[in-house]
Amino acid sequence: MRRRELLAAAAALIAGRPAAAAEPPAVKVFKDPSCGCCDGWIGHMRQAGFRVDVTTGDLYAAKARLGVPEDLASCHTATVGRYVVEGHVPADAVRRLLAERPAATGVAVPGMPAGSPGMEGGRHEEYEVVLFGPGTRATFGRYREGRPA
Repeated sequence: MRRRELLAAAAALIAGRPAAAAEPPAVKVFKDPSCGCCDGWIGHMRQAGFRVDVTTGDLYAAKARLGVPEDLASCHTATVGRYVVEGHVPADAVRRLLAERPAATGVAVPGMPAGSPGMEGGRHEEYEVVLFGPGTRATFGRYREGRPA
């Protein structure tokens, strides 16, 4: 928290008012300009309270620079805090990632599972959110329709 924010929160508490809500986490998304499911995921994140900035361009260079393993790749890549978020990861999983702060590069939903955020409609399959880092992978959660399964 910045000094100015801390002073404002302290003044509000002394005055008997609740402090202003913290800024929502900023998500920077790298995507292809014509991808509709990416736009669906961006809408999901915004609806969940995240601030989202979108960059289009060389998506594959961004994935390589951020350390996304090829077998975990999806149609868009994002960063939030110090983490990478690959693919259609539910906002719930991103919040958990930020709260728990594991020693990892980030989380991924490989491919484009039906029923994941941005891939709604039709059938809904259960899918895995993978926590990944250099030389390590683990299941971070199982989801269906953007909610824990």
